[in-house]
Amino acid sequence: LHLGGNPIALKIIKNLEKYREAAKLEINVLEKISKRDPDNRHHCVQMLDWFNYYGHMCICFELLSLSTFDFLKANNFLPYPINQIRHMAHQICHAVRFLHDNKLTHTDLKPENILFVNSDYSLVYNAEKVNNCRINDTTVRLVDFGSATFDHEHHSAVISTRHYRAPEVILALGWSHPCDVWSIGCILFEYYEGFTLYQTHDNKEHLAMMESIQGPVPQRMIQSSRKQKYFHRGRLNWNQCSMAGRYVKAKCKPLRKYLLSHGTEHHQLFDLLDRMLEYEPSTRISLSTARCHPFFLPLFTLF
Repeated sequence: LHLGGNPIALKIIKNLEKYREAAKLEINVLEKISKRDPDNRHHCVQMLDWFNYYGHMCICFELLSLSTFDFLKANNFLPYPINQIRHMAHQICHAVRFLHDNKLTHTDLKPENILFVNSDYSLVYNAEKVNNCRINDTTVRLVDFGSATFDHEHHSAVISTRHYRAPEVILALGWSHPCDVWSIGCILFEYYEGFTLYQTHDNKEHLAMMESIQGPVPQRMIQSSRKQKYFHRGRLNWNQCSMAGRYVKAKCKPLRKYLLSHGTEHHQLFDLLDRMLEYEPSTRISLSTARCHPFFLPLFTLF
């Protein structure tokens, strides 16, 4: 479709009342974003217009390209180079910090919701002589504000796609902006390794994976949780000898064991991941602090 000669993307919502109401909420968020960022400097997708077509809510957007997940998949899940991760990470932190500054939590951050503006690529060869597609321009936009929640609004009990869900959500402790930071940590790990950090569909298994990667869940969180069924005497009720237990043991190892290199920038990235994947939401790094992390320093160095 074209608007004023330029191609656009059109999101068409099913003609059902519940979807129509959800679309109105998303439009409200997108209008607030446009109003606060008229020059599109904060890496959030731009809504151009919206209309109701016989009960179908239709939202017009700037036309973007492949998602960071789709590009990874098309590239046989070969990880992104660390300099590209740095550029994407900085933009994601910038975009989500803009939301937080405007009293919004995205609640559904994942590689599928981060789109390249242009997914043209070059072919490069790696040591294994395997074709590796290298994206030419890592400029991205954050999309899908259908679940975005203002600070004053009702906060749903369950949010986020499973693999990117923060521990405070699983433990029903309430959530706010820090849950987005956790999701970003999971996303950056996936860009770095080419696979999901938490490949699970079960809450208790998810917590067991967290403990294998980041150590025990803090006592305060366990004691405050309404999900006591996952614990026994203040510890995760988990059988390491069960089939699930063996799966977690084989699949998960302490975070630093995933380093692909001992170069400084790799250690800096993992220091940032450590802070983003902090259990306690109150001590998890904020995005304003994250954007000043040493990992991002090369972006500000003038050659």
